[in-house]
Amino acid sequence: MTMGAMGAMRGAARQDMRSKDLRGTVRRLSGLLGAERVKLVLAVLLGITSVGFMVAGPQVLGSATNVLFDGIVGKQFPLGTTKAQALELLRAHGHAQIATMVAGMNITPGIGVDITKLGVVLGLAASVYLLGAAFSYLQGYTMAGLTQRLIAGMRRDVEAKLSRLPLRYFDSHPHGDILSRVTNDIDNLTTTIQQGLSQLLTSVLTIAGVMGMMLWISPLLAMVCVVTIPLALVVTFLIAKRSQVHFTAQWGRTGTLNGLVEETHTGHELVQVFGRSEATIEEFARENKGLYEASFRAQFLSGVIQPSMQFIANINYVAIAVLGGYRVASGLLSLGAVTAFIQYSRQFTMPITQIASQMNMLQSGIASAERVFEFLDAEEESPELTRETPVSASASGVGSVKLENVRFRYESGKPLIEDFSLDVRPGETVAIVGPTGAGKTTIVNLLVRFYEIDSGHILLNGVDYRDLTRDEVRGCFGMVLQDTWMFAGSVHDNIAYARPGASDEEVVAAAKAAYVDTFVRTLPEGYATVLDEDASNLSSGQKQLLTIARAFLADKSILILDEATSNVDTRTEVLIQEAMSRLREGRTSFVIAHRLSTIRNANTIVVMDHGNIVEQGSHDELMARDGLYHSLYDSQFAGVET
Repeated sequence: MTMGAMGAMRGAARQDMRSKDLRGTVRRLSGLLGAERVKLVLAVLLGITSVGFMVAGPQVLGSATNVLFDGIVGKQFPLGTTKAQALELLRAHGHAQIATMVAGMNITPGIGVDITKLGVVLGLAASVYLLGAAFSYLQGYTMAGLTQRLIAGMRRDVEAKLSRLPLRYFDSHPHGDILSRVTNDIDNLTTTIQQGLSQLLTSVLTIAGVMGMMLWISPLLAMVCVVTIPLALVVTFLIAKRSQVHFTAQWGRTGTLNGLVEETHTGHELVQVFGRSEATIEEFARENKGLYEASFRAQFLSGVIQPSMQFIANINYVAIAVLGGYRVASGLLSLGAVTAFIQYSRQFTMPITQIASQMNMLQSGIASAERVFEFLDAEEESPELTRETPVSASASGVGSVKLENVRFRYESGKPLIEDFSLDVRPGETVAIVGPTGAGKTTIVNLLVRFYEIDSGHILLNGVDYRDLTRDEVRGCFGMVLQDTWMFAGSVHDNIAYARPGASDEEVVAAAKAAYVDTFVRTLPEGYATVLDEDASNLSSGQKQLLTIARAFLADKSILILDEATSNVDTRTEVLIQEAMSRLREGRTSFVIAHRLSTIRNANTIVVMDHGNIVEQGSHDELMARDGLYHSLYDSQFAGVET
C-alpha cells in the first residue's frame, strides 16, 4: 500500500469521528449479553443479595448508636427513677426541648451502656458486612467468567471474519487500524463489560435498596435525596453527550496512529534511504497531537462528571444533616436513625457518582464496540457454493486452465482487464510479461480467486470456478511470490507450512530440490533454527529459497511463480531455474517475470498491456514479430529504450 493511499485513508478517518449508531451498538451488546442470560441472572441475584446485606448494615449500626447513646443519656439520671420522672425533672428545670428529645429514646435512668447488647449488635453488623462482601465476591467471579466467555466468542468471530474477508478489504484499510480493532478495541471492551457493567448493576441495585430504606426511616428526608436525582441525571447526560464524540474520535485516531507506525516500521529502510525520517516524525507528531487532543477532551469532560456529582452529594449531605438534627431535637427521630440515614444518603449518592465516574469507561467501551462491530459487518466474500453432488476439479485434464472473455475492475468505472481469453493445456509453462500496471498480478489474483471476475468464465480442469469452492480452487495451486513471508518458528516449520504433517524426510527432500539444504545446515541448529517473524537472521535470497522449498513440498498440479527468483544472485538463479524445470515437469506453470531471460523456454509467452493480451507465442515467434515483447527484450539486453 502506498504512502499516498495511507494518507488518504487517514484523512478519511479524521473526517468521521462521530458515533454512527450509539443505540444500535448498545442494543447489539445487549443481545450478546442475552446469550449469557443464565449467568447474568445469577450475577443479578448475587448482586441483590450482596446489596441487601450492605444496605442492612447502616440500620444495624444505627441500632448500635442508639444503644450507646441511650446508655450515656440514661446514666445522667438518678438510679431508681422512672423515665417519666426523668422527663418531669427536665421540664422542671426548664429543659423542655431536651425532654422532648429524651422522650423518643429508650433509656433506663441510672443504667449506663448495655455492653452485652452493644456487642451483639456490633457482631450482627460485622456478620452483615462480611456476608455482603462474600456475595459481592461471588458476583464479581460470575461476571468475570461471563465477560471472558463473551469476549472469547467475539475473538472467535473476529478470527473467522478475517478468513472470510476479501483481499479487497485488506487492500483498502490500513493494517494498523485493522490490528487496533481486533486487539486494542476488544481489550478495551473487555474492561468495560467486566468492570463497568458490574459496577452499573451494583449501583442500580444499591440506589433501589437504599431508597427503600430511606423511605422506611423518614419519607421527608428521603424526598430531599430524591430532589437531587434529576439534577444529577441532567449533569451526567449533558457532559456524557459531549464526551462520547471525543471517545469515538480517540479510538479512531488510535487506529490511524497504529497504521502509521505499522507502515513506517515495515518500510523503515526506505524511510531512511529516501530521507523521509523528518517528514515521518512530523506526520507522527501531527497524528499523535490529534490523538492527544481527542483523548484529553474525552477524559477531561468525563472527568468533570465525578466532581460535579460530588458537589451535588455534599449539598444533599448538608441538607440532611440540618433537617435530621432538627428532627432528632424534636423527638421525631432517634439519633441512630439519623446517623443511619446519613450513611444511606452517602450510599445513595455514591452509586450515582460511581455511575457518573464510569461513564468515561462505558463511553470508551461503546466506541470500541462500534469499531469492532463495523469490522464484523464488513462485506464478505460471496457465499461459498452449496451442492449435494461434489464436483471434482481434477476429474480430467489435470492442470488445464481456461479463461474466456474475462472482465474485471478493482473500482467501478475504471476498467482493467477487458475481454481476456487464454487456454492453457496441462503441463504447459505460460509466462506473463508486460510493463508495470499491465495487469499481470491481477491475473494471478483472479486465478487463485482472491477476487471474483465481473464477467466471463474461468475453467479449472474443465470445471467453471463458479461450480467450485474457493478451497477447491486454491487446493490446486502452489505459489511462490516476490514478497517472502515467514512466521516465528523453526526453518523446518516454515517449509512444512505448505503441507502439515509432512515427514522430516519430505521436508529435507524439498529443501534439497530448492537448494536450501546446503545453507540450512550451516545455521547454528540446522532445520531447528528458530526464525523471528521477519526472518532477520536470513538474507533476502535465502528467504526466497525457503518459499520455493515450500512450493516443492506442496506438490500442487499448478504453479504460480511471481518474480520467484527476483531476490537471488545470478548463480543461484541458474540453480533455481534448473530446479523449477524439474518441478514443472507434468505440471502447469504460470510465470510472471520482468527478467525475460528466465522465461525464454516457456511454451507460451503472453504479453499484456493495459489489461489485454497484445501478443502471444514462443520467444522466437515474438522476437520475429518485432512488437512490444521485442521492445521489452531489447530494453534489457541491448540497451534500447522502450
